[in-house]
Amino acid sequence: ENMKKLTRILFILFLLPLSTQAQVEEKSTLAQKERKFKLFNKIDTTYIAPNQYNLVFRLEQSTWQEHFKFGTHSGTKQHLKFSPNLDPKVGLYFGWRWIFLGYNFNLADKKKNEPKKTELSLNFYANKFGVDLYFRKTGGDAKLRSYDGFETSNGSTFEDSYFDGLNSKLFGVNASWIFNHKEYSQQASYRHNTVQLKNAGSFIANLSYTRHNISFDHGKLPTELSSHLNPKLKFNHIKYSDYSLGFGYGYNWVLSKTWLASISLLPSISYKDSSIKGYELTDESWTKNLNFDFITRASVVYNTGKYFAGAMLVYNAYNNSKSDLCVSHSFGTLRIYAGLNFWKKKQFRNIKE
Repeated sequence: ENMKKLTRILFILFLLPLSTQAQVEEKSTLAQKERKFKLFNKIDTTYIAPNQYNLVFRLEQSTWQEHFKFGTHSGTKQHLKFSPNLDPKVGLYFGWRWIFLGYNFNLADKKKNEPKKTELSLNFYANKFGVDLYFRKTGGDAKLRSYDGFETSNGSTFEDSYFDGLNSKLFGVNASWIFNHKEYSQQASYRHNTVQLKNAGSFIANLSYTRHNISFDHGKLPTELSSHLNPKLKFNHIKYSDYSLGFGYGYNWVLSKTWLASISLLPSISYKDSSIKGYELTDESWTKNLNFDFITRASVVYNTGKYFAGAMLVYNAYNNSKSDLCVSHSFGTLRIYAGLNFWKKKQFRNIKE
């Protein structure tokens, strides 16, 4: 019996150093990973105040402005332009350090069979780079804003007539690289968990992928228009993937200790891979699938470090042009918001507000 106890004790004493060594190695590995990640968040504290909090919450009211334009350049030249009515949405955003999750939904009552407009986003932001994943569902309550190339009787007009034959879904992944990340903070401009202390700007590289899914029921157009519609515009569904590479510039103006204004402009060249139902694509060289897109952001922010409020405008423009068909889709979002940062990080808990 004593021999068995002695054997157990010796076995435990043998395993203890191995267990301790494993824990030390695990802690060392975690420390190395943390140091590597800190390289992506290294800042000049004379330009950017460090993020003192673990969590951030934001409540916003957003308004979307969206435009769809379909046109043809062969045969009878025609174009149709649609846009939904403006309607308010409420958004909730919650973030932990570098990760943010947001959801926007309609406030206004929708018709029974009308799809709801929603937006879901997941963001990952370090000082040196940012990644955005988002999904938008729009359309369903569009109006025909303008048209050209149609002959109507008795001078009748159909501008601003209701059109429920248009729906859109958009999925996107966007990655940006900040060259001057030690002095310029995108988080101070658009995520508000840091504060910009001095004016600074930076060149920005951007790589993105978006998947567009647009359905178009041309049979719901007014009869005088649908009966004279160019066959090239009688498509039912268009899906296209957009692979985009952009390069632009962003700048932050520190107006006072608590006020910040910012703007970033990001033109890009994109390659479109299209699939159109109800329309036969002609054989074209790959260069015909190259188009130009554009993203711009602007914001004005009041930020005390803990509490913040402001307004932000984001505008995206996508073009998909073929030799005899052009489809463009653009949308802008104005967000008015307020929020707070809370649960201080351990190293900042002794610092007074």
